[in-house]
Amino acid sequence: MRKSVEIILSKEEQDKLEATVRSSRSQVRDVFRAKIILACSQGKANDAIAREMKTNTGTVAKWRRRFSKDRFPGLKDKYGRGRKKQYGEAKVEEIIQTTLQSTPINATHWSIRTMGENAGVSHTTVRRIWNAHQIKPHLVRTFKLSKDKQFVDKLRDVVGLYINPPEHAVVLSVDEKSQIQALDRTQPGLPIKKGRCGTMTHDYKRHGTTTLFAALNILDGKVIGTCMKRHRHQEYLKFLRQIDRQTSKKFDVHLVVDNYSTHKHQKVKQWLAKHPRFSVHYIPTSSSWLNVVERFFREITEKRIRRGVFHSVKELEEAIYQYLEHNNQKPKPFIWTKTADEILAKLAPIYENLNNGI
Repeated sequence: MRKSVEIILSKEEQDKLEATVRSSRSQVRDVFRAKIILACSQGKANDAIAREMKTNTGTVAKWRRRFSKDRFPGLKDKYGRGRKKQYGEAKVEEIIQTTLQSTPINATHWSIRTMGENAGVSHTTVRRIWNAHQIKPHLVRTFKLSKDKQFVDKLRDVVGLYINPPEHAVVLSVDEKSQIQALDRTQPGLPIKKGRCGTMTHDYKRHGTTTLFAALNILDGKVIGTCMKRHRHQEYLKFLRQIDRQTSKKFDVHLVVDNYSTHKHQKVKQWLAKHPRFSVHYIPTSSSWLNVVERFFREITEKRIRRGVFHSVKELEEAIYQYLEHNNQKPKPFIWTKTADEILAKLAPIYENLNNGI
C-alpha cells in the first residue's frame, strides 16, 4: 500500500494556515484546502480526513501532494490559457461588501442582476463571486433565542434528566399537538408509479380538528397518548390522570413540559401537590427544541397526518391511535447526546453577536 506523504509544518506555515481558516475574508476553497493540510500535519490518514471534510480521498491526496512539493503556491489553482480575469480584487471586494452591508432602494436583498447593474458588471460575474464566497442573499434562516432569565438553570436541569435520568423514575417529555385538521381532498389523487410521484389536489375539505396529548418516555421511546377536542387545563388534568394510571406506582414521574399557561394552571398545581411522585421540569421559554416529544410530533406529521385523507375527525383519531400502537410495539428512543456545556458553548457567540447588533 502506498504511504501518504508526511506533512511537517513550520511555525510560520501553521500560523498562516490557521489564519486562513479563521478569516471571514478567505474564500471557501482556500479554507477547505487549509483545513486539509492542517489535518495532514496531525498525522491523519487520507481516508479519515476525507470523511471529516466530506470529500473523497483523491482530493485529499492531491492537496497533500501539491503542498508537499510546492508548499503554499501548490494550494493555488493552476490556470490555463483561457480567458483572463476581467476584474481585479478591488472590484470583487466592492461587490462583496456592498452585498453584505447594504440593500437596494426598492428591495430587501440583492439579486445577481440588481447587483450587476449596481456594480457595472455582468450578472454571471456576480454569480461567480457569490458562489466563490458562499454568499446567498436570497436565502434567510429563521431563529428564536430564548430570553428566559433562568435559561441556563432550566437547560441544565432538563438536559441532565435526558443524559442521566434518576434511578427508579420515569422521565416523560409531555406536550400537546393542537388543531390537527381532518382534511379530505376534493378529488382522488393518482397513485405512485415508475417515473411519476403520487398526486393529490392542492385544495381540501375540512372536517374538524383534534388535539393530541402525548408523553414520550425518554428511556424506551414508548408514547402515552390520547386525542381530545380541546387543550384547556381540564383536558390536561385528564391526561395527567391517564399518565398516573399507565405508569407504575413504584416509580417517580418527571415531566418535561413547556411554559404554556395550561401547564401552570392553579388546578393543575393543586393536582400535582396531591401526587408527590410527579415532578415538573419546565423548559426555557422559546426553546421547544429542548422538548424531545416535538421530534415525535414531527414524525407522526410527516409519516401519517400530512398526506393522509380523512373524512371525519373519528377517522383522523383512529389513524393517530394506530400510529401510536405501532410505535409502541417497536419503540425507538430519541437519544440526547449534547451536554448542557456543549449547548451553551455553541449558543454563546450567537447571543454575543445578537447583543452587539451583528
